[in-house]
Amino acid sequence: MVFSSAVFLFGFLPALLALYFIAKDKYKNYILLAFSLLFYGFGGPKLLAMMIVVVMLDYLAAMFIDKTDSKKKRKWLLILTIALNIGTLFYFKYTGFTVEIINRLIGLSIPVPKIVLPIGISFYTFQAMSYVIDVYRKEVKAEKNPFFVLLYVSMFPQLVAGPIVRYKTVADEIKERKITLQSFTDGIERFIFGLCKKLIIANNTGKLADVIFGTETLETPLAWLGAIAYTLQIYFDFSAYSDMAIGLGKIFGFNFEENFNYPYISKSVTEFWRRWHISLSTWFRDYVYIPLGGNRKGVKRQILNLFIVWALTGIWHGAAVNFLLWGLYYFVFLILEKFVLKKWLDKMPKFVGHIYTLIVVLFGWVLFRSEGMTEVLRVVKAMFIPYITNITWQQLTIYLSSYGAYLIMGIILSIPVFPWIRNVIMAKYKENIFVQIIYYGFVLGMFVIAIAFLSQATYNPFIYFRF
Repeated sequence: MVFSSAVFLFGFLPALLALYFIAKDKYKNYILLAFSLLFYGFGGPKLLAMMIVVVMLDYLAAMFIDKTDSKKKRKWLLILTIALNIGTLFYFKYTGFTVEIINRLIGLSIPVPKIVLPIGISFYTFQAMSYVIDVYRKEVKAEKNPFFVLLYVSMFPQLVAGPIVRYKTVADEIKERKITLQSFTDGIERFIFGLCKKLIIANNTGKLADVIFGTETLETPLAWLGAIAYTLQIYFDFSAYSDMAIGLGKIFGFNFEENFNYPYISKSVTEFWRRWHISLSTWFRDYVYIPLGGNRKGVKRQILNLFIVWALTGIWHGAAVNFLLWGLYYFVFLILEKFVLKKWLDKMPKFVGHIYTLIVVLFGWVLFRSEGMTEVLRVVKAMFIPYITNITWQQLTIYLSSYGAYLIMGIILSIPVFPWIRNVIMAKYKENIFVQIIYYGFVLGMFVIAIAFLSQATYNPFIYFRF
């Protein structure tokens, strides 16, 4: 089940809202938990059972760690728990890839197992691990109620595609939260904004990217157009999901932290990764980079630590060589910026920094999207070795006439135009009922337009569901 589906919008969500808001406060968490499990169970009861078992084992491990005074026992419990989570993730996500690598390196012909990848497994295992680690560090107390821990991990807004939520962020809100009219309307508004980004921009730029990259002979202008289309698709697809997750959280009284902060306005790759997928970046920083020593053990060790973090970041996204190379690609640029290019980046005009960053990110997405190095080389070759025919301009005209409006909308909304307009309206016309009616009428109108796109949609994937 996806947020941008008729089943969710006109079945699941209205039923949950009706039950949730008529129920007494003491039952709200259990209703939310039941619907969250139903939401995930849509993908298959076996996968739901596996998730529940993993979370309950993490719950028990956190309880034992919290009650144990022995540092040695606490440490071994933590190691075993992390091994359980990583082992589960490895089995489902990397077993087939590992067998393929072994076959190629040693020349064996071990059958590659076909294992169904549970939706969102990378997100919920990281979230569950962060809870146990924070209990071990004594940053949070172990939660005694197992249903609250299960709710924390399985809460449907952020379960399958993030953001990765820390337990300490929502611990108090799980036990007691207050929903105001303002937080409720803010949540609806944020959800609609995300829904529009997904259905109007991400889906259409995604169709364009698929059509272009699916052609056998890739001409130069079309290769660049396809790369730009995918660059917009992946941002609006993933940030849309985060917007909807954050909006749904607000509707039910939870305040999830931001996951995207307009990354395409960045003036350096370092800044880009402070703005892109913030919850994943901070997870690797707090649970991998800093425990490895961070920048506290000299330059060589810092470079090694960054190498490990970015190799893991790449592999986290998928069991394929291109994801590993994508992570190491960013490792190289981050090292260059930290030790070689920093002074140059500080002195250059801002627009030069923007262009440099966008070019690096664009080629990063070409690498990310490609299924192998042959495909990467095919696209990059098309981009840099001019190949243009008369048909090229005809195709370009057709594509721009069909998808140009979505590309323009994507470019405009990649900068913080909407928040600026909203803040101006809310600050300047807060007491003006007429202006407020017009504004919320506009939001409602955008919802209607999004539903119109949904009714015609045959292409409605969420890219990050496969991670």
